[in-house]
Amino acid sequence: MFDRRFRRKRNGAVEIKITEDERSLLADLIDQLRELVLSTSPEGEVDPSLRRLYPAAYADDIQHEVEYQRLMRDQLLERRLSHLDVVETTLNDRELDQESLTSWIMSINDLRLVLGTHLDVSEDEESLLLEDDDPQQHQSAIYHYLSHLLGELVEVASN
Repeated sequence: MFDRRFRRKRNGAVEIKITEDERSLLADLIDQLRELVLSTSPEGEVDPSLRRLYPAAYADDIQHEVEYQRLMRDQLLERRLSHLDVVETTLNDRELDQESLTSWIMSINDLRLVLGTHLDVSEDEESLLLEDDDPQQHQSAIYHYLSHLLGELVEVASN
């Protein structure tokens, strides 16, 4: 059995018990996600691994979809970057308030979505069962770690 990484305290704060290695990994992943969401090609295209962060609202109507993305993308990007900033700022804290906990949940979920897209994760969990010599094994392990971490965060948020 293992200790929970997050525990709600009587005062409502959430205690964080993650290792320095976990903090370092999360800091690296946050930096990579920030860089990715801020990057665009010279043609204005975004990285395909971001497609789950910006799902189509009008899949059958390209004109409406383009307008929707034009209107909403900056707001979504701003909110995402704000959550990443909060996680980065609180990464070495020992406690989280409710607002910070929400940012952690949103950012860890975004990391999972991007990594899951890159790994081509589907509803079929077996698609992530990779051989030990598979070059994506490391990313798959990180995906599973983030999934577990997100589960713990959501659980403590609901208590």
